[in-house]
Amino acid sequence: MDRRQAFAEGIRAGIPIGLGYLPVAFTFGFLAVSGGLPVWIAALISLTNLTSAGQFAGTNLILAGAGYFEVALTTLVINLRYMLMSLSLSQRLERTAGTAARMALAFGITDETFVVSSLRPGVLKAPYLIGLMVMPILGWNAGTLLGGCAYALIPEALQSAMGIGLYAMFIALIIPAARQSGAVCSVIAVAVATVCLLKYLPVFSFISSGFRIIIATVAASAFGAWRFPKEDEPQPAAEAREGADAAQTARQEPQAALRESKEKEENGWNGF
Repeated sequence: MDRRQAFAEGIRAGIPIGLGYLPVAFTFGFLAVSGGLPVWIAALISLTNLTSAGQFAGTNLILAGAGYFEVALTTLVINLRYMLMSLSLSQRLERTAGTAARMALAFGITDETFVVSSLRPGVLKAPYLIGLMVMPILGWNAGTLLGGCAYALIPEALQSAMGIGLYAMFIALIIPAARQSGAVCSVIAVAVATVCLLKYLPVFSFISSGFRIIIATVAASAFGAWRFPKEDEPQPAAEAREGADAAQTARQEPQAALRESKEKEENGWNGF
Protein backbone atom coordinates (compact mmCIF):
# COMPACT_ATOMS: atom_id res chain seq x y z
CA MET A 1 0.00 0.00 0.00
CA ASP A 2 1.50 3.35 -1.07
CA ARG A 3 1.30 6.46 1.07
CA ARG A 4 -1.35 8.16 -1.08
CA GLN A 5 -3.65 5.17 -0.77
CA ALA A 6 -3.09 5.05 3.00
CA PHE A 7 -3.99 8.74 3.25
CA ALA A 8 -7.19 8.17 1.25
CA GLU A 9 -8.17 5.29 3.53
CA GLY A 10 -7.63 7.52 6.55
CA ILE A 11 -9.86 10.21 5.03
CA ARG A 12 -12.66 7.68 4.47
CA ALA A 13 -12.34 6.30 8.00
CA GLY A 14 -12.47 9.82 9.48
CA ILE A 15 -15.63 11.01 7.70
CA PRO A 16 -18.09 9.49 10.24
CA ILE A 17 -16.06 10.98 13.10
CA GLY A 18 -16.06 14.42 11.51
CA LEU A 19 -19.83 14.28 10.95
CA GLY A 20 -20.34 13.24 14.57
CA TYR A 21 -18.27 16.18 15.79
CA LEU A 22 -20.39 18.76 13.98
CA PRO A 23 -23.32 18.97 16.45
CA VAL A 24 -21.06 18.86 19.52
CA ALA A 25 -18.82 21.60 18.13
CA PHE A 26 -21.91 23.60 17.14
CA THR A 27 -23.01 23.51 20.79
CA PHE A 28 -19.57 24.61 21.93
CA GLY A 29 -19.44 27.54 19.51
CA PHE A 30 -22.94 28.64 20.46
CA LEU A 31 -22.30 28.49 24.20
CA ALA A 32 -18.93 30.23 23.92
CA VAL A 33 -20.36 33.15 21.94
CA SER A 34 -23.47 33.33 24.11
CA GLY A 35 -21.18 33.62 27.14
CA GLY A 36 -19.54 36.71 25.71
CA LEU A 37 -16.61 35.46 23.64
CA PRO A 38 -16.22 36.77 20.09
CA VAL A 39 -16.77 34.31 17.26
CA TRP A 40 -13.11 34.42 16.26
CA ILE A 41 -11.99 33.57 19.80
CA ALA A 42 -14.29 30.53 19.88
CA ALA A 43 -12.97 29.47 16.47
CA LEU A 44 -9.38 29.99 17.62
CA ILE A 45 -9.96 27.81 20.69
CA SER A 46 -11.18 24.96 18.48
CA LEU A 47 -8.40 25.52 15.97
CA THR A 48 -5.70 25.17 18.62
CA ASN A 49 -7.49 22.46 20.66
CA LEU A 50 -9.27 19.26 19.85
CA THR A 51 -10.40 18.24 23.30
CA SER A 52 -14.20 18.48 23.53
CA ALA A 53 -14.71 18.13 27.29
CA GLY A 54 -11.52 20.07 27.98
CA GLN A 55 -12.70 22.93 25.80
CA PHE A 56 -16.11 23.07 27.46
CA ALA A 57 -14.59 23.05 30.94
CA GLY A 58 -11.85 25.53 30.09
CA THR A 59 -14.23 27.94 28.34
CA ASN A 60 -16.68 27.85 31.25
CA LEU A 61 -13.84 28.73 33.62
CA ILE A 62 -12.74 31.58 31.37
CA LEU A 63 -16.28 32.96 31.29
CA ALA A 64 -16.44 32.62 35.09
CA GLY A 65 -13.27 34.70 35.45
CA ALA A 66 -10.99 31.90 36.68
CA GLY A 67 -7.25 32.41 36.78
CA TYR A 68 -4.73 31.04 34.28
CA PHE A 69 -3.41 28.39 36.66
CA GLU A 70 -6.88 27.06 37.43
CA VAL A 71 -7.81 26.87 33.75
CA ALA A 72 -4.51 25.19 32.83
CA LEU A 73 -4.65 22.64 35.64
CA THR A 74 -8.29 21.75 34.95
CA THR A 75 -7.71 21.15 31.25
CA LEU A 76 -4.54 19.21 32.04
CA VAL A 77 -6.38 16.79 34.32
CA ILE A 78 -9.25 16.34 31.86
CA ASN A 79 -6.97 15.86 28.84
CA LEU A 80 -4.35 13.71 30.54
CA ARG A 81 -5.75 10.61 28.83
CA TYR A 82 -4.53 11.86 25.45
CA MET A 83 -0.94 11.47 26.61
CA LEU A 84 -1.57 7.79 27.33
CA MET A 85 -3.26 7.37 23.95
CA SER A 86 -0.29 8.97 22.21
CA LEU A 87 2.14 6.68 23.99
CA SER A 88 0.07 3.66 23.00
CA LEU A 89 -0.17 4.55 19.31
CA SER A 90 3.51 5.51 19.12
CA GLN A 91 4.41 1.85 19.75
CA ARG A 92 2.70 0.88 16.49
CA LEU A 93 3.66 3.87 14.39
CA GLU A 94 6.06 3.25 11.51
CA ARG A 95 9.65 3.96 12.48
CA THR A 96 10.22 6.25 9.49
CA ALA A 97 7.83 8.89 10.95
CA GLY A 98 9.82 11.97 11.96
CA THR A 99 9.44 14.23 14.96
CA ALA A 100 7.26 16.76 13.12
CA ALA A 101 4.87 14.04 11.96
CA ARG A 102 4.66 12.59 15.47
CA MET A 103 3.84 16.01 16.94
CA ALA A 104 1.12 16.56 14.34
CA LEU A 105 -0.36 13.14 15.03
CA ALA A 106 -0.31 13.76 18.78
CA PHE A 107 -2.32 16.95 18.27
CA GLY A 108 -5.03 15.13 16.31
CA ILE A 109 -5.60 12.23 18.70
CA THR A 110 -9.09 12.05 20.17
CA ASP A 111 -11.08 9.24 21.80
CA GLU A 112 -12.66 8.30 18.49
CA THR A 113 -9.55 8.47 16.30
CA PHE A 114 -7.67 6.45 18.93
CA VAL A 115 -10.28 3.68 18.82
CA VAL A 116 -10.29 3.54 15.02
CA SER A 117 -6.48 3.50 14.91
CA SER A 118 -6.25 0.82 17.59
CA LEU A 119 -8.59 -1.49 15.68
CA ARG A 120 -6.53 -1.24 12.49
CA PRO A 121 -4.20 -4.26 12.22
CA GLY A 122 -0.51 -4.04 11.52
CA VAL A 123 1.87 -1.12 11.57
CA LEU A 124 0.23 2.31 11.50
CA LYS A 125 1.42 4.49 8.65
CA ALA A 126 1.70 8.22 9.26
CA PRO A 127 -0.28 9.15 6.09
CA TYR A 128 -3.19 6.99 7.26
CA LEU A 129 -3.27 8.64 10.69
CA ILE A 130 -2.99 12.12 9.19
CA GLY A 131 -5.87 11.35 6.82
CA LEU A 132 -7.89 9.94 9.71
CA MET A 133 -7.52 13.18 11.66
CA VAL A 134 -8.27 15.60 8.81
CA MET A 135 -12.06 15.16 8.79
CA PRO A 136 -12.48 15.31 12.60
CA ILE A 137 -10.45 18.53 12.71
CA LEU A 138 -12.47 20.05 9.87
CA GLY A 139 -15.76 18.92 11.41
CA TRP A 140 -14.85 20.29 14.83
CA ASN A 141 -13.78 23.69 13.51
CA ALA A 142 -16.68 23.98 11.06
CA GLY A 143 -19.18 23.14 13.80
CA THR A 144 -17.66 25.71 16.15
CA LEU A 145 -17.81 28.42 13.49
CA LEU A 146 -21.39 27.56 12.56
CA GLY A 147 -22.48 27.55 16.20
CA GLY A 148 -20.83 30.89 16.90
CA CYS A 149 -22.35 32.53 13.83
CA ALA A 150 -25.77 31.01 14.51
CA TYR A 151 -25.98 32.79 17.86
CA ALA A 152 -26.73 36.09 16.14
CA LEU A 153 -29.39 34.50 13.92
CA ILE A 154 -31.32 32.44 16.49
CA PRO A 155 -34.22 34.14 18.32
CA GLU A 156 -33.66 35.03 21.96
CA ALA A 157 -36.17 32.46 23.24
CA LEU A 158 -34.35 29.69 21.41
CA GLN A 159 -31.01 31.00 22.63
CA SER A 160 -32.12 30.43 26.23
CA ALA A 161 -33.28 26.92 25.39
CA MET A 162 -29.92 26.10 23.80
CA GLY A 163 -28.32 26.61 27.20
CA ILE A 164 -29.30 23.06 28.15
CA GLY A 165 -27.51 21.64 25.11
CA LEU A 166 -24.30 20.97 27.03
CA TYR A 167 -26.09 19.17 29.85
CA ALA A 168 -28.12 17.10 27.40
CA MET A 169 -24.94 16.11 25.56
CA PHE A 170 -23.18 14.86 28.69
CA ILE A 171 -26.31 13.04 29.88
CA ALA A 172 -26.49 11.30 26.50
CA LEU A 173 -22.87 10.25 26.93
CA ILE A 174 -23.00 8.86 30.46
CA ILE A 175 -26.46 7.25 30.68
CA PRO A 176 -25.87 4.42 28.13
CA ALA A 177 -22.48 3.59 29.65
CA ALA A 178 -23.90 3.67 33.19
CA ARG A 179 -26.75 1.32 32.24
CA GLN A 180 -24.34 -1.22 30.76
CA SER A 181 -21.67 -1.14 33.47
CA GLY A 182 -22.05 -1.04 37.23
CA ALA A 183 -18.45 0.16 37.53
CA VAL A 184 -19.14 3.21 35.34
CA CYS A 185 -22.31 3.95 37.30
CA SER A 186 -20.40 3.80 40.59
CA VAL A 187 -17.63 6.09 39.33
CA ILE A 188 -20.20 8.62 38.07
CA ALA A 189 -21.98 8.52 41.45
CA VAL A 190 -18.71 9.20 43.28
CA ALA A 191 -17.92 12.14 40.98
CA VAL A 192 -21.39 13.65 41.40
CA ALA A 193 -21.31 13.17 45.18
CA THR A 194 -17.88 14.78 45.42
CA VAL A 195 -18.95 17.84 43.43
CA CYS A 196 -22.12 18.22 45.51
CA LEU A 197 -20.20 18.01 48.78
CA LEU A 198 -17.64 20.57 47.64
CA LYS A 199 -20.30 22.92 46.32
CA TYR A 200 -22.94 22.85 49.04
CA LEU A 201 -21.01 22.26 52.26
CA PRO A 202 -20.04 25.67 53.71
CA VAL A 203 -16.67 24.37 54.86
CA PHE A 204 -15.63 23.94 51.22
CA SER A 205 -17.00 27.27 50.00
CA PHE A 206 -13.49 28.61 49.36
CA ILE A 207 -12.88 26.01 46.61
CA SER A 208 -13.55 27.41 43.14
CA SER A 209 -15.51 25.58 40.45
CA GLY A 210 -12.38 24.67 38.51
CA PHE A 211 -10.71 23.00 41.48
CA ARG A 212 -13.97 21.22 42.30
CA ILE A 213 -13.79 19.60 38.87
CA ILE A 214 -10.16 18.62 39.45
CA ILE A 215 -10.84 17.11 42.88
CA ALA A 216 -13.92 15.24 41.66
CA THR A 217 -12.05 13.86 38.64
CA VAL A 218 -9.11 12.62 40.70
CA ALA A 219 -11.38 11.19 43.43
CA ALA A 220 -13.64 9.33 40.99
CA SER A 221 -10.67 8.00 39.00
CA ALA A 222 -8.92 6.80 42.15
CA PHE A 223 -12.11 5.12 43.37
CA GLY A 224 -12.57 3.36 40.04
CA ALA A 225 -8.96 2.15 39.96
CA TRP A 226 -9.21 0.88 43.55
CA ARG A 227 -12.68 -0.64 43.45
CA PHE A 228 -12.70 -1.99 39.89
CA PRO A 229 -9.12 -2.91 38.93
CA LYS A 230 -8.63 -4.31 35.46
CA GLU A 231 -7.94 -8.03 35.64
CA ASP A 232 -5.11 -9.51 33.65
CA GLU A 233 -6.40 -11.06 30.48
CA PRO A 234 -4.77 -14.18 28.99
CA GLN A 235 -2.48 -13.49 26.08
CA PRO A 236 -3.69 -14.61 22.65
CA ALA A 237 -0.53 -16.64 22.13
CA ALA A 238 -1.04 -18.46 25.41
CA GLU A 239 -4.65 -19.18 24.47
CA ALA A 240 -3.54 -20.52 21.11
CA ARG A 241 -0.98 -22.78 22.74
CA GLU A 242 -3.56 -24.07 25.21
CA GLY A 243 -5.96 -24.78 22.37
CA ALA A 244 -3.28 -26.58 20.38
CA ASP A 245 -2.30 -28.66 23.40
CA ALA A 246 -5.92 -29.59 24.03
CA ALA A 247 -6.42 -30.59 20.40
CA GLN A 248 -3.24 -32.64 20.42
CA THR A 249 -4.32 -34.39 23.63
CA ALA A 250 -7.72 -35.14 22.11
CA ARG A 251 -6.04 -36.69 19.07
CA GLN A 252 -3.64 -38.74 21.17
CA GLU A 253 -6.24 -40.21 23.54
CA PRO A 254 -7.93 -42.52 20.96
CA GLN A 255 -4.51 -43.64 19.70
CA ALA A 256 -3.37 -44.46 23.24
CA ALA A 257 -6.58 -46.37 23.92
CA LEU A 258 -6.12 -48.35 20.69
CA ARG A 259 -2.52 -49.24 21.57
CA GLU A 260 -3.56 -50.31 25.05
CA SER A 261 -6.29 -52.53 23.60
CA LYS A 262 -3.85 -54.18 21.22
CA GLU A 263 -1.37 -54.79 24.02
CA LYS A 264 -4.08 -56.45 26.12
CA GLU A 265 -5.05 -58.70 23.22
CA GLU A 266 -1.43 -59.69 22.61
CA ASN A 267 -0.89 -60.39 26.29
CA GLY A 268 -4.05 -62.44 26.34
CA TRP A 269 -2.93 -64.56 23.35
CA ASN A 270 0.53 -65.02 24.84
CA GLY A 271 -0.92 -66.16 28.14
CA PHE A 272 -3.11 -68.65 26.30
